Amino acid sequence: MEKITINTSCCRSEILVGEKWETAFGMLPEKGVVIITDDNVNRLYGNKFQKIPVFSIKPGEASKKLEVIESLAAKLLEEGIDRSGFILAAGGGVVCDVAGFLASIYMRGIRCGYISSTLLSQVDASTGGKNGVNLGDTKNMLGTIRQPEFVICDPEMLQTLPGQEYLSGLAELIKTAIIGDKELFDHIERSSDQILSRNSGLLTSLVAKSVRFKGLVVSEDEFETGLRRILNFGHTYGHAIEMHKGVKHGFAVASGMELATEFSFEKGLINYEEKSRIIRLLNRFELIEELDISYDQLEKLVLHDKKKTGSEIHFVFTNGIGKGIVEKVPVIDVLDFYKRFRAKN
Repeated sequence: MEKITINTSCCRSEILVGEKWETAFGMLPEKGVVIITDDNVNRLYGNKFQKIPVFSIKPGEASKKLEVIESLAAKLLEEGIDRSGFILAAGGGVVCDVAGFLASIYMRGIRCGYISSTLLSQVDASTGGKNGVNLGDTKNMLGTIRQPEFVICDPEMLQTLPGQEYLSGLAELIKTAIIGDKELFDHIERSSDQILSRNSGLLTSLVAKSVRFKGLVVSEDEFETGLRRILNFGHTYGHAIEMHKGVKHGFAVASGMELATEFSFEKGLINYEEKSRIIRLLNRFELIEELDISYDQLEKLVLHDKKKTGSEIHFVFTNGIGKGIVEKVPVIDVLDFYKRFRAKN
C-alpha cells in the first residue's frame, strides 16, 4: 500500500493506493454518515456497506445533472444530516463527481471521502477535488473544487469492471504518461499484456505513479490557473466527442489525444517517432473512436468549452513523450486543424 498526500491551501487529502476498500469504514465519524453509490456498485458490494444509509444513483453520465444533486440533497435533509455530516462516495468518476459536488454545497459544505472503484476514477477523477455536473450538452460546466479527506484505490475492485469501463480508464493513465512521466509511458508499452490481464500488483504501481504526478500538479495549482491545465490533454476535442457520441469518457479522450498529438506534430513540437508511439499505444488498447463528428457540431461544442476565454482557448500540446505544454491558441485554429485532419483520414 502507498499513501500519497495532497496538501493545498485549505486542506489535506490522503490517497491510499493498494489499500482494501473496506478500510474506509474505520476512517468515518461515528454518526452522520451516508453512502452515495450507483446501482452497479451497490449490487456488487452493497452487502458490505454495514448499517449506513445508502443512496444509489443510476450509473453513467446521465446522472451528472442538477436534478440528481437536488434529489440527493433532499434525502440528506430527510436523513437528518447536518453540517457535521459525512458523505462516503463508493464508485467511479460519476459517483465521485456527484458526491463531491453535493458535499461542497450542502449546508455550505460537509466532509467527504471516496472509495474509488474504477480505473478511470483511481488514476484521475477521484484525485484533485474537481467536482462537476453537466449543463445540457456541455460537460462539467457547473462545478466546484473540494478535496476529499481520503481516497481509497483498491486494485481488487478493478477485477469486477466491465471490459469497456476498464479500457476507458487506461486512456487517462496513458494521458498522464504523455504529459508528465516518460518512464510511465515506457512501462505501459512494455506491460500491455499484463495490463490487459489486470495484474493487481502492476496496477497498484501504475495507479500510484499516476496519482503521485497528479498530486504534485494539484498541490501547486489547486484551482487550475496555470500548471493544472496540462491535465486537460486530449480533453478539448475529447469532451466534444464524448457529448456528441455518448461514448465512455476514456475512449473520447483517447480520440482527443490522437488529435492533440497530430496537432502537436504539425506544429513541430513532437517528432514522427514519438507521435507514432503514442498513436500505436492508444491503438494497442483499441481506444481510438471513429471521428464522425462534423465541423459544425464540433464548433458548437468547443465554443461552449469552459477552457475558452473570448476567441482563444487553453490547448494542451505534447512537446515530447513525458512533457505537456499549454498554449493559448485561437479557437478557429483548433477547429481548422480538425477539418484538415479529417480531410486526410
